[in-house]
Amino acid sequence: MIRIAVIEDQALMRSALISLLDLEDDITVVGEAARGDEVSELVRGLKPDVVLLDIDLPGMNGLEALEELNHATDGTTSTTADTDATGSSVIIVTTFGRAGYLRRAMDAGARGFLVKDDPVETLAGSIRRVAQGEMVIDPLLAAQALSSGENPLTDRESQVLRATDDGVPIVDAAEALHLSPSTVRNYLSSAIGKLGARNRAEAMRNARREGWM
Repeated sequence: MIRIAVIEDQALMRSALISLLDLEDDITVVGEAARGDEVSELVRGLKPDVVLLDIDLPGMNGLEALEELNHATDGTTSTTADTDATGSSVIIVTTFGRAGYLRRAMDAGARGFLVKDDPVETLAGSIRRVAQGEMVIDPLLAAQALSSGENPLTDRESQVLRATDDGVPIVDAAEALHLSPSTVRNYLSSAIGKLGARNRAEAMRNARREGWM
């Protein structure tokens, strides 16, 4: 029996998904959550074989939750590409089929990346394959990821762009990041230029559209 956990913030979608998967003879749902910041505790406690993880979650997005799962309780990082530090394999299941998200998910250790448009039969089959150690990726998204460029932003540029989102004053962002305002402006200018944007709001929109943020 393949034990799975379902992480999805929309209650109706989560309930429907659980009901459909529970109809499979070899799959059982052992846990569920609606927030990204609940994922680590849930998965470490239940140790499911496979985790179905949405990206757009409150508290912490799915990619951040996945990265957190890849750190063992003693603070070390998992060294296997097949599972996270809990021994669970993660499949990202999301509405947002973006090449940037796929790249980030694979870098964070996901074993699968599927869009929610797929029928439940495809999802069940993917769960079985991932449980057997395979990697499963939506073929169209894989092709897009191969043809798209790498994220041009450095980690610090991404951090600064995120910190100044929604019109947060540069002075406040600088204080939160322990940087000088001039340094924050320099990183912002670099990010805006790399993203071909006119201002930071447009830069953030462009980065999100590509799945880099």
